[in-house]
Amino acid sequence: MADTAGRKRRSGGRAGASARRGHEVISQMPWQIPVNVDRPTEPLFEEGVQAIHEGAMRILEEIGVVFLNPEALDLFKKAGCRVEGDLVKFDRHWIMEMIAKAPATFSITPRNPDRVLPVGGDHMLFGNVSSPPNYWDMELGRKVPGNREMCANLLKLTQYFNCIHFAGGYPVEPVDIHASVRHLDVVYDKLTLTDKAMHAYSLGKERVEDVMEMVRIAGGMTEEEFQSKPHMYTNINSTSPLKHDFPMIDGCLRMARRGQAIVVSPFTLAGAMAPVTMAGAVAQSIAESLCAIALFQYVAPGTPCVIGTFTSNVDMKTGAPAFGTPEYMRSTQMTGQMARFYGLPMRSSGVCAANVPDGQAMWETSNSLWASVQSGTHMVYHAAGWLEGGLIASPEKFIMDCEVLQQIQRYMQPEIWASGPDEIALDTIAEVGNEGHFFGTQHTQDRYTTAFYQPFLSDWKNYEGWEAAGAVWTPERAHHLFKDIIANFEAPPMEDAIRDELADFVARRKSEGGAPTDF
Repeated sequence: MADTAGRKRRSGGRAGASARRGHEVISQMPWQIPVNVDRPTEPLFEEGVQAIHEGAMRILEEIGVVFLNPEALDLFKKAGCRVEGDLVKFDRHWIMEMIAKAPATFSITPRNPDRVLPVGGDHMLFGNVSSPPNYWDMELGRKVPGNREMCANLLKLTQYFNCIHFAGGYPVEPVDIHASVRHLDVVYDKLTLTDKAMHAYSLGKERVEDVMEMVRIAGGMTEEEFQSKPHMYTNINSTSPLKHDFPMIDGCLRMARRGQAIVVSPFTLAGAMAPVTMAGAVAQSIAESLCAIALFQYVAPGTPCVIGTFTSNVDMKTGAPAFGTPEYMRSTQMTGQMARFYGLPMRSSGVCAANVPDGQAMWETSNSLWASVQSGTHMVYHAAGWLEGGLIASPEKFIMDCEVLQQIQRYMQPEIWASGPDEIALDTIAEVGNEGHFFGTQHTQDRYTTAFYQPFLSDWKNYEGWEAAGAVWTPERAHHLFKDIIANFEAPPMEDAIRDELADFVARRKSEGGAPTDF
């Protein structure tokens, strides 16, 4: 590695730095890790928890899960599991023994140590939208394939907003970059435009190894330092029902052996890829998660693992996925109960089926986000920017979602429910008595600027005031903010030598052909 000792950092700023470049785009809440002290909503009685656990264990023991990865099959054989071709059946005691090795809490340390993320416990983390192939904004007014500029702009929003804690996969797929080298360009953009914890797609050896190396370089770490603790994570989906593919398991095995974090999130749509009943869908999802996590613990005991839920339902009239539904909310809460039963951190999502950033988009996303709060979720994927069941990323929706995320963070701040003498305010109540008002009291004057949540996007004027100001609807206000934030964005600092080393690595890997593709 290049010697970077004594080098000055590039000028730059962190989230909110645009405000220092001339004018304040928005006044947002500071960077913070939300602490969820609410008791989780638990729809299952103890008998229900045991029933879903028993169902998951019987799936693993009697039905089995297909693994299309030869290395995984060899490892299962060595562990004493029953391997019949590519079908694996598991002893429940072995599964539980392996799961017990996974830590209940861990941290992810990105290149900026001020952005370290505690995963588990009472902490709740929000990430950006990840992986839609298409993009929509109000200027275009239509759905179009994503490109690198669109992806970079969404990464800038990811960095700018303090309520976004980690950078997931590509916030929109830049299909203008060939798939063989796409990961190199986008991860370079991600590491230079953001300083938040980031993700690698487990899509083949080259992509995972390249991204781990780029994260190591960006952090100025030796290989030993990189492997000493998690600096990044991957997320995989099973191929429901009851199947794990080759590249995702391969990528996770590589991540586990280098000490990085893994999220396993089955994509179980009740009525299509899982039973139509939510208990059955959750039991199947749990089974698909646990067998993969058990494998990673067998290979590298103590590997940080998160159990993910992506259990929702389909529209039985069309077969289309539905999100933010009552069933989605309950399945998220149920999975939270099961994650606590197994002692694992949990991931859920902020999702909707709406096609544009309208009322449906916001009530479905709010339902899914509040279900995450209620379930005790630790990592919330797709918390900002998701549309059309994950097929569209939108900057307006991203900004609208960040307003909701800030409100959730404010809701979690303990000063709201503090109940000491200053908060009960008996002297002030006596001062006002049975007439008058509290606007002018010293108690109010001392607190009025911080007493309540102040929105950056919501418009609290009455109709006449709103009309006089131009009658601007919420998505349009979000669009103007998007343009302003991008125009004033300043990337976080990075040492010149590290940036050069990253660029050299990208150039070398491109000259070598990048990652193989099927076309």
